[in-house]
Amino acid sequence: MNKYDVIVIGSGPGGYVAAIRCAQLGIKTAIVEKYDTLGGTCLNVGCIPSKALLDSSEHFHNAQHNFSSHGIKINPPKVDFNQMIKRKNEVVSQTCDGVSYLMKKNKIDVFIGHAQLLSNTVVQITSKKDKQKIEGEKIIIATGSKPATIPNVRVDKEKIITSTEALSLKEIPKSMLIIGGGVIGLELGSVYARLGTKITVIEYMDRIIPTMDSSLSKELKKVLAKLNFEFYLNHKVQNVTKKGNVVMLEALNSSDEKVSFNAEYCLVSVGRKPNTYNLGLENTAVELDERGRIKVNNSLRTTSPNIYAIGDVVKGPMLAHKAEEEGVFVAELIANQQPHINYNLIPGVVYTWPEVASVGKTEDELKEVGIPYKTGSFPFKASGRARASMDIDGFVKVIADKNSDEILGVHIVGPRAADMISEAVVAMEYRASAEDIARICHAHPTFTEAIKEACLSASENRPLHL
Repeated sequence: MNKYDVIVIGSGPGGYVAAIRCAQLGIKTAIVEKYDTLGGTCLNVGCIPSKALLDSSEHFHNAQHNFSSHGIKINPPKVDFNQMIKRKNEVVSQTCDGVSYLMKKNKIDVFIGHAQLLSNTVVQITSKKDKQKIEGEKIIIATGSKPATIPNVRVDKEKIITSTEALSLKEIPKSMLIIGGGVIGLELGSVYARLGTKITVIEYMDRIIPTMDSSLSKELKKVLAKLNFEFYLNHKVQNVTKKGNVVMLEALNSSDEKVSFNAEYCLVSVGRKPNTYNLGLENTAVELDERGRIKVNNSLRTTSPNIYAIGDVVKGPMLAHKAEEEGVFVAELIANQQPHINYNLIPGVVYTWPEVASVGKTEDELKEVGIPYKTGSFPFKASGRARASMDIDGFVKVIADKNSDEILGVHIVGPRAADMISEAVVAMEYRASAEDIARICHAHPTFTEAIKEACLSASENRPLHL
């Protein structure tokens, strides 16, 4: 039986990054992946393929609606959907191949097959060909998550689908129902809305992206309405049925009245659940919480002292970059270093267009705990760079402590918000004040000037360009 210092179960962003960091620290490492390709959900059926389709569909949308304003005259563009899917698959393949290269570069042993813990230290790997056992002094569980479902809705993967199937449809739907107004549903809805699909979002809560600042929810809803989205909030789905090529959905509205919807497809996008099934956890001391997540302490150690868990299988937001940070954190702990993670400073992003990005506290959270605060905002319609690129929807909002001026949260709807939020993360990591950012020179013209202006507004109520 091969023996390792660390065995990582799962090769998504958390798992493969944990394995690389372990190897960099001189730790003999193996990684076990259930599927034939490395990269997990993110690289294969999540972050990477969805961003590829988002970019392709955005190019088509701009060619169709915005090129003429730039003085670019073309014949009405057409979608070659097969090519769009092919390009997406090529991006996925190249990215997964990159992970395989990194495993070889760092001399990490890769095992393909289903991992099952036989004890706290022994992992059995069942492949298509055989079974084998390996032993690890430490185990890192990084098995990620899978799409969640709701009662009375049976996913058939043909017309009633999850995000996995939505990434590989054979046709552009004329209409699509989306159950859930969260990140995944809105991103995939954006892909198809740009290609001409009529999108209807059925959301249980009173707003979309309900975990983010309410001002972002309002602005994104307004923007997506321009893409032919329809929203039905405060609606509780009762059942979904398929009749021929039509999907029928019944729901109760806020007045408990029964309403019905129909479309060619229905995307069930109500979040994700931790993937802890059939891992052999019963053969260890590892415990699960009431939501099926693996219980861990502040060191991400499970109730079995030599087993750690990271990413979507533990508490916290289900984000690839959160899993990566946790992977590095655990690897460095095992190497007796002293790493840290500030969970308050893990940004959240929605890759619609304009993008949505957020870090730190929302106004509702600060109100709940009674922290006095002040806000400042700056609209992109007042930005010269945004006007030049015709990206004038959205704003930057900065929340600062009312007394100390320390930045407590930054919330953006706007062009390249996903990239801009990093400035806020850096500032908040070093506990900068709104005045600190306001006094830093920002290149002109850039989108990030909006952050400076919002900080000026929050700190001294004196934006220069508004």
